[in-house]
Amino acid sequence: MAIKVRFFASLREQQPDGLSQIEAEGVLTVAQVWERATSTPLMPENVLCSVNLEHREPGEPVSDGDEVAFFPPVTGG
Repeated sequence: MAIKVRFFASLREQQPDGLSQIEAEGVLTVAQVWERATSTPLMPENVLCSVNLEHREPGEPVSDGDEVAFFPPVTGG
């Protein structure tokens, strides 16, 4: 089973294709999805996350078949 992972804006530039798929086995939280998809042990604190198009915090659970997306922080004036 798998989880679809998407990266946007500057985070996408750091990933080869901006899209990844990881095996769901053993993945429990959004932060763990980040770790597996990026091979980076810690997700930066300012990254925004969503699961199935709904905002989520890094410690929240994910399930098989979910789509997890990561966005850089947004600033504006």
